[in-house]
Amino acid sequence: MKTAAIICEYNPFHNGHKYHIERTKADFGATHIVAVISGNFTQRGDVAIFDKFARTKMALEHGVDLVLELPVAYSLASAEQFSAGAVNIINSLNCIDLLSFGSECGDIDLLKETAGAVAFAEESDEFLGMMRRGLTYPAALIKTIEKYYEDIIPETLASPNNTLAVEYLKALADTGSQVEPVTIKRYGAEHDSEEVSEIPKKIHRYYQAIVTEPEEKSPKISTASASLLRKMILSGDDDVEKFTPCDFPADYASISRLETAILYKLRTMSPLEISKAPNVLHGLENRIHKAAKIARNLPELMVLIKTKRYTLARLRRIVLCCLLGITKTDAKTPPQYIRILGMNEKGRDILSHADSSLPIDASLSALMKKSELCRKQAALEIRSSDVYALAFDRPKPCGLELTTKPII
Repeated sequence: MKTAAIICEYNPFHNGHKYHIERTKADFGATHIVAVISGNFTQRGDVAIFDKFARTKMALEHGVDLVLELPVAYSLASAEQFSAGAVNIINSLNCIDLLSFGSECGDIDLLKETAGAVAFAEESDEFLGMMRRGLTYPAALIKTIEKYYEDIIPETLASPNNTLAVEYLKALADTGSQVEPVTIKRYGAEHDSEEVSEIPKKIHRYYQAIVTEPEEKSPKISTASASLLRKMILSGDDDVEKFTPCDFPADYASISRLETAILYKLRTMSPLEISKAPNVLHGLENRIHKAAKIARNLPELMVLIKTKRYTLARLRRIVLCCLLGITKTDAKTPPQYIRILGMNEKGRDILSHADSSLPIDASLSALMKKSELCRKQAALEIRSSDVYALAFDRPKPCGLELTTKPII
């Protein structure tokens, strides 16, 4: 038994995700796969296009054995906090051998060297000075690393999956984790790309659940980024079927349906209340407060808030944290429990080998009773899902967190 963990969103699940799972098994001998997945809100500052249980079902049907939830305070966080929360859950199981992640470079040694460069740069006077002068974190980091390292290091950081991989490596190092990191080279469409591409024939063999014909006769496997697939789903484009092994639900969520709720929430918050949201610094609360009084829609709100100090993704996360009531304290509190969203028979095997240092259960009601911090974390999850229920064409009722059964 060799268990690999994958930190993911599967928003939505597509051919590239299937490829990653199959390669993790084939290349590194993983017999069991655990996915730590974002819930109903995602790291880019958006709602998940399908709910957590629908995406859990997709994962279990295509190679994952156990699906665990990343709490919303971490799924709506910076890449560093997102990674730290997920790695904390993985470490707490005490039965995970590998952490597998995709990267553009496909070179674990280069990623480790880059992670070391990032750790050095973040402590340097140059980096801290540029941050004080108002540069965004990514811009200040690249400029600092360019000063001290060969071109290959900043070039590695220029790719989004490499950047996230570096954060996973940092989180493993910071916690003294015994989990071994491994990486799979990403093929096909780039992150957030508007283009489609095809998986080379030579790696078709990793799509055992998709391609059943001999390699020389097998059809080409088309890939598209999750970003493009979301746009296709929102526009009703039937071609989305070419890029996924899944049958997607007809009903999907869109942040546009929460637009009025977001503006209402921000307009009724004081600058002091806004300042309690994660990553609100340098008087940003005043800018958000003023913009909310003027903006008539979300795009206009983002334009009014945007400065060179903040990326749009960070601002989207801040706005959603305000909507959901997520505070700096919530973001700094480590995960208090491990919640099971779904599993199969091999998932039960994983749990039988786990020696979890955190309470672990599929029932949120049961987890709420473990401690006061567990209750607070679960209450935040319930509130977030009740808000998410309004993001569908036909809004869903409250309380689904406590009534929806795990996917078995």
